[in-house]
Formats: sequence, C-alpha cells, structure tokens
Amino acid sequence: MSWIVKKEENICQRCFWCENLINCPINFAESECFGCGACVLACPYEARKIVEVKREKKIEITVDGEKFEVFEKITVRKALETLGYKFRKIPNGISIPCEVGGCGCCGVEINGQIRPSCVTPIKAGMKIKTEPIEDFIPRRLVGGFMPHPVGGVGTPWYLKGEGYIEVALFTAGCNFRCPQCQNWTTTYRSREDIEHKVLTPKEAAERITQIRRKYKVDRMAISGGECTLNRRWLIEYLRELKRLNPDREARLHVDTNGSLLTEDYIDELIDAGMTDIGIDLKSLKTETFMIITGLQDRKLAEIYKETAWHAVKYIVDKYRDRVFVGIGIPYNRKLIYAEEIEMMGKEIYKIAPEIQVCVLDYRPEFRRRDIPYPEYWEMKEIYRILKNVGLKIVICQTRYGYIGP
Repeated sequence: MSWIVKKEENICQRCFWCENLINCPINFAESECFGCGACVLACPYEARKIVEVKREKKIEITVDGEKFEVFEKITVRKALETLGYKFRKIPNGISIPCEVGGCGCCGVEINGQIRPSCVTPIKAGMKIKTEPIEDFIPRRLVGGFMPHPVGGVGTPWYLKGEGYIEVALFTAGCNFRCPQCQNWTTTYRSREDIEHKVLTPKEAAERITQIRRKYKVDRMAISGGECTLNRRWLIEYLRELKRLNPDREARLHVDTNGSLLTEDYIDELIDAGMTDIGIDLKSLKTETFMIITGLQDRKLAEIYKETAWHAVKYIVDKYRDRVFVGIGIPYNRKLIYAEEIEMMGKEIYKIAPEIQVCVLDYRPEFRRRDIPYPEYWEMKEIYRILKNVGLKIVICQTRYGYIGP
C-alpha cells in the first residue's frame, strides 16, 4: 500500500504555512501526490491527512546497478524500502530523522545528484546509488543568520543582557515532533527563500564568520530544528568555522536536544572545535518525554532520552575543563509536573551541582495553542525548587525576563 495527502477544507485556516515551508515538487496537486507527508508535518492546524491508496502501475528504475520494477507515485524512500533497504531514525546506514527534506540525512544519488529520498518522487528510468561517492559535499537547509542579545541554553548566564553576545544560524529538520515547537517554521522547512538556503558547511561557516565580524562578538552558535541530525555536515561546518576563526576568543556553541550525542559523536564535535554546548533534557520519565516531544514510539523515545542524559554526564566527566555545558529544562504545568522537575534537578545535582540549568517556559505554539502561558509566579516556584535541591546556577525564562541565577 501507498499514501497520498488530502486537505480537509473544513479544518484548513488558509494560513498557507504548509506551502510556504515545504518544497513540494508537484506543487500540492492532490492528483499527483506521492505521499511523502512533509506538508502533514508542517501544517499547524493538522488540516492535511495521510490517506492510504493502492497503486497498480509499475515503472522501472535502476538501483546500485540493478534494474527493478516499483510502483509509481511513491517516494524514492518508499521504493527503496520495498526493495529491502532499511531507513533508520537513529543514524546507522541511511537515516531519515526529519522526513521533510530539510536535514539532508536521507540523501541518495539520483541521476548524478544528491537528493533527499524522503521527499523525492520516483520516476521511470531513475538511476539511484544508495551510497554517494566518497568526496561528495554535504548540504543542508540553514537560515536565520542573526545576532542575539540572549543566546541559548549553552550561553553562559553572565553574558546575557549585555547587548549582542553571539551570532547564530538555525538548521532545518528535527527528529522530534514537539506539538508546542517554538521554532516550527524552521523545523519543518524544506523550501528555500531569501533567508533560508541549502548550503555547504564552508558556505555556512563563511557567512556566520562575516556576521561575527560585523557585530564584533566572539560567540558563534548553531541550533535548529536539530543541528546534530546531519553529522557529517555539522562536523565539517565546525572545522571550517574553526579554520576561519583561529583566535583564542572564538567560541563555537552547539544547542541541541542531545538525542543523538553518543560518546564518539561528542568526541568528534570537540575535536572539530566545539567549545560550548547546550543540551535540552526534556524530562526524566519516558511518558513525559513522549508528551513533550510528540514521539509515539516508546522504545525510540527511551533511547533518545537516555542518550541526552548520558551525553551531559559524559561531557562533564571527560571535558569539564574544555567545554562549557548548559542544560535546558522545559516547564509548563500542562506538560510536566513540578515534582518531576525536582527529580530532574536531583539527578543533575548528582552529575555536577555547578552546571548551568536554564528552565524554558514552554508557551502556546504550533499545535498546542491551548496550553497556558506559564505565569511569572510559576517560574519563580520552579526556580525555588531547583535551588533547594542544591543546584548553583539556575535561570528561569519568563515573559518578563530571566529569574536567577
């Protein structure tokens, strides 16, 4: 079976965000839909739905030198899966974490060009190589090149509020499906525009370096979406950034959900030049993690959660003197209870009492417009709870500014 996407007109709010964000090769024509589902993920009102259909006609393609017949009007990914190729959420072989074509992880060589298999329709006569040539240059959709007065979770608290303190770029694509995502117009983007371009690591590093010089700051941050999805792109970006900014004052800051940060990945990031990292620890309980991230696969959610917690401990234990570490914790009473926040605080205390902890006020956004905006007194209470467990540096984000440290 295959799929197409149908738009439910009675739900659609005519916001056109799906069309603004997604680079649909058939321009959203339902009769030509091949069921990639990218617009389903990008619609804030969930007006686009996946519908199962049965395909009849087959076409011939070539994969890794062999000819095969596959059904028409499906994605390259779907065609390869029917031939036995495995796509994984956790990088190992061909990974497919974002499913909107933004991160570039699922790229395969199609007729001599690297294309995202998750959002590329199969065509008769296609020649596909599942392992691109060794020296191919990775590309990724990035945007939002700008200066920041506050920074992110991995920005030291004592720098905040002193004018522009860093410059940042944001990568498209994420492996989470947070219904309250506050950066969803980047997370689910695959369409290029004036601000968002598919760039090589070198091109992105050159641009952020120019912006650093313009605003005369030392910190250069990368966030998302989820910036760690395309490992090869990120490592090459940091190496190029380090080459372009060899001065001792330069700080290379990565903000991440930590879900993919295995020990070897962390080692490679630091070797490439990373000096600061902010890791969002969404919860302690798997049930809460699934509520916050929108993930429905419990096993995958457990792996992501445990990987992020282990990453914090590994970096603190091995690189305490080389890397600044900040931790992000979410708070909204509809998503996570104060009791679990306290439990998280106690676990963080065991790792390092002096680590910087930033509590983020999760607001009504994207598909959770019905949750309340956390009140100032709520954030003040969360601050009190975390300080009482012994944490030295706690910052709580509120609509009126920061509480702490």
